[in-house]
Amino acid sequence: MSDSKREIRAWREVKKSEKFLNAFRGLYVFGRTTKNLYFHIFVALVVIILGFYLKISSLEWIALIFSIGLVIITETINTAIEIDIDLTSPEYHPFARDTKDVAAAAVLVAAFTAVIIGFIIFLPKIF
Repeated sequence: MSDSKREIRAWREVKKSEKFLNAFRGLYVFGRTTKNLYFHIFVALVVIILGFYLKISSLEWIALIFSIGLVIITETINTAIEIDIDLTSPEYHPFARDTKDVAAAAVLVAAFTAVIIGFIIFLPKIF
C-alpha cells in the first residue's frame, strides 16, 4: 500500500472514531463564524416564550421546533458553503458569488417559511 493510501485510510479511521467531537467542533466553528446566529437564537427564544404564554398545542410545538431547526440547519449549511468557497476561490469569481448567494437564499427561504408558520400558529391566538 502506498504512503498516500495509508494516509487517506488513517485519516478516515481517525475521523470515524471522532465523529461526535468533530461535529461539536463544527458547532463551535459555526458559532464563531456566523454573524446572524445570535439573532436566530434571540428570535427562537421569543417564539418559544410566546408559545408557552399562548399555550400552543403539541402539533404547533412540533411545527415551531421544525421551523427553528430548519432555519438553523440552513444557516449552518450556508456557513459551510461560505467557508469552502473562501478556501477554493479566494479571488472574486462570479460563480463563487453565485454559490454564496444561492446558499444565502436557502436561509432566506427557510426564514420566510418559519415566519409563515409562526403567523399561522400565533395570529389566530393573538386576535
